[in-house]
Amino acid sequence: MAPRILAVAEVADGSLTKLSTEVATVARQLAEAAGGEALGLVVDASPDAAAQELATYLPTVIAVTNPAVTSEVVAPHVVAAVAKLIEEGVTHVVLGVTPDGRDVAGSLVGLTGLGLLANADTVTWQDAGPVTHASVLAGKAVTSSTLTGDRGIVTVRPGGVTAEPAASAGTVERRDATAPAVPAAKVLDRVAEAGAEVSLEDAKVVVVGGRGVGGPDGFRIVEELAQALGGVVGATRASVDAGWIPYARQIGQTGRVVKPELYLGLGVSGAMQHRVGMQASKAIVIVNRDPDAPMAEVADLFVVGDLFEVVPALTAEIRARKGG
Repeated sequence: MAPRILAVAEVADGSLTKLSTEVATVARQLAEAAGGEALGLVVDASPDAAAQELATYLPTVIAVTNPAVTSEVVAPHVVAAVAKLIEEGVTHVVLGVTPDGRDVAGSLVGLTGLGLLANADTVTWQDAGPVTHASVLAGKAVTSSTLTGDRGIVTVRPGGVTAEPAASAGTVERRDATAPAVPAAKVLDRVAEAGAEVSLEDAKVVVVGGRGVGGPDGFRIVEELAQALGGVVGATRASVDAGWIPYARQIGQTGRVVKPELYLGLGVSGAMQHRVGMQASKAIVIVNRDPDAPMAEVADLFVVGDLFEVVPALTAEIRARKGG
């Protein structure tokens, strides 16, 4: 039986997320290599716009209209839709490494007993199934993993593949929602984080504060430099654990994975778990007082100096060159 590979998309503010376009590209490439079929899934209160966008990457897209996701956690509703498609012959499910993606993948494992290949950087089809490749130990090694059976689930990290639309647009099939196997938790409140209008994953410039910024006040110069460069503020786990900045800004193995044009680390020593989340950045600039900091191993430019002297001067120079 030819494989049927499902890409599970996510929707933000009515539009498809960037990672969803990458997931769709992976699913289509796997299906082409395996001689199988690729299809996509969108579950939302108003899925039409996102489904039409997803159809530019995949030949068939299932759009499930589910008003409940406006007031309930979305994962159980997505799991219900995916489980129904598995009953109809889907053999492999591809999701993004996001909070919702992890929830859906874990629930599917428990519900269906399928195997899971998690946190893949890239995925290829070899012989009879997908093979995932993941960078570990701060890039010092790459693991390759495959499934023991002919069905399974794969989660893909952001930035591992460049999203590429298909040669021609696919079709959208609309369906009604399927009741989840377990009750979905109610969403009592939503809090929008200040400064998070541009996601870390999508940012071309990321300015990161580490333990060396010294505290919440130290992040002011991080924010000022990010603003001057038109970038987004990120943080290390140490900064987040200290309560200086919200977890949503954390980069690393237990946070976000970024691949910006420019990564600028301020007071970042370079713990292994952090480097896993940023080592694919195209240009890496570090400001640190310690010339032996581990970040020196991956930096394209390492500035040895006091960040409280270097960064304000750098910000002022950038603003001057931009005319204020």
